[in-house]
Amino acid sequence: MAIKVEIFSTNSCPHCPAAIDAAQQAKDKLGDAIDVESIKIDESEENRQRAMNYQIMAVPTVVIDGEVAFVGAPSDAELIGKLESLL
Repeated sequence: MAIKVEIFSTNSCPHCPAAIDAAQQAKDKLGDAIDVESIKIDESEENRQRAMNYQIMAVPTVVIDGEVAFVGAPSDAELIGKLESLL
């Protein structure tokens, strides 16, 4: 089963694109071993509620398999290393 990676971000956050890019780099390297979803919390009430369920207070936040793994944008290497340790 694929590792679920959720990137919580907002449209106005200057650091969020780096987190989304790191997740894309991880997907490019690890392929079907991970499932990446980008969630813009400022685009819907449902997305806001998902962030509240994880008690997210800052963006970007990276959640891996239901656990907050990074607050702030991880580097590509940090995210890939964390994911590889879970495979």
